[in-house]
Amino acid sequence: MEPQQTPAFFIRGPSPFARLVFFAVLSVALMATDSRLHYLNEIRQGFMALVHPLQVIANAPVNLYRQTTDYLTSHHRLYLENQRLTQQAMVQGVALQKLQTLEAENEHLRSLLGATKSWEQPAKLGEIMYASRDPFSHKIVVNLGSTHGIVAGEAVVDEAGVVGQITRVYPFSSEVTLITDKELAIPVQVERNSLRAIAFGHGRDNAIDLPYLPANVDVRKGDRLITSGIDGVYPTGLSVAVVTSIERNPDSPFAKITCKPVAGIENYREVLVLGMPKPDAYKKSEAAKDQRPPVKPGSTPVAKHATPHAAH
Repeated sequence: MEPQQTPAFFIRGPSPFARLVFFAVLSVALMATDSRLHYLNEIRQGFMALVHPLQVIANAPVNLYRQTTDYLTSHHRLYLENQRLTQQAMVQGVALQKLQTLEAENEHLRSLLGATKSWEQPAKLGEIMYASRDPFSHKIVVNLGSTHGIVAGEAVVDEAGVVGQITRVYPFSSEVTLITDKELAIPVQVERNSLRAIAFGHGRDNAIDLPYLPANVDVRKGDRLITSGIDGVYPTGLSVAVVTSIERNPDSPFAKITCKPVAGIENYREVLVLGMPKPDAYKKSEAAKDQRPPVKPGSTPVAKHATPHAAH
């Protein structure tokens, strides 16, 4: 008997070299066909669409790392920039507030400088140091005292009108009682009809009163009160207040007249202290009165410069 051949476990095909040559020729033919006829564009696009999810999965770790790094970097950069801008805004806000304060102060000083030119009495510029700690009194302290030639009784004004009066003098400072204090009284007159009265501080708020005037007095809301000058302290014609309300009660013989001061009593830090009028000024005033032409019969004279009484 002839021996049987052992069957092969693996069927061997063409040799590796032959397969290499075959696939190489096939690849060249496909590339030449695709470059000339473009038959494989749709096949290539479909294949790339199938492979795209695998590319996304493969690139996911790298993309996650990049996004995390960019987020942390951007967050830190934005945090630092926010801190810088916040600090810059605060600094600029403080500078803006100082600028506005300086502009207001400059405008106020310009107004005071213009006001001094219209007064014949010598004026000294003073700065308010602090206000009285007593809530029931309206007083301030300025940085002018006896060493600066300040004496008690001098008028304190600003560019708008009367602020108050020097009531106590120290070597380097003085106490000013505001016209809204209940202990201060100022001789005034209504600018419209020259009606004389005495204005008293209200004491409780930023207002002054005209008490003891009859109910039928010729005073209207909006009338402007000016200094009459009869006390020898305040020059004639300084603005004091404006009438804000008039109440007439049938059961009372007097009218209740409330006025609002025109000066910046609680607004500014600088004031003017007017020196006491010199006796020569009153002599000149009396001489000017004597030189005026006589008043015609039937007319009512209006004194521009009243004879001064003793200073308070």
